[in-house]
Amino acid sequence: MKKGPLNTNNSALAGREIIIEFFPVGQLVKVSAMDSATLTEISIQGPASAGEEVLQRNALKRLEYVLRKKGIIG
Repeated sequence: MKKGPLNTNNSALAGREIIIEFFPVGQLVKVSAMDSATLTEISIQGPASAGEEVLQRNALKRLEYVLRKKGIIG
C-alpha cells in the first residue's frame, strides 16, 4: 500500500489537496483518491501492469467527474 498527499496540476483540481492510495490485490491495483476539503472519495481498479501514473491519472479524472457532478467544482 502506498499513500500520500498529492497536489495536482490538473486545472480543475488545481489548489486542492488530494490523497491517493494504491492497494495491490493480486494482478489488480485498487486506487482510492480523496479530496480532503470535501471528504469526497472515489476508488477505481486497474491492472498492475498499467503502471502507477496511468492509474493515478484515471483516479483523478474520476474524482474530477464526481466533484463536477456534485457541483463542487465548475
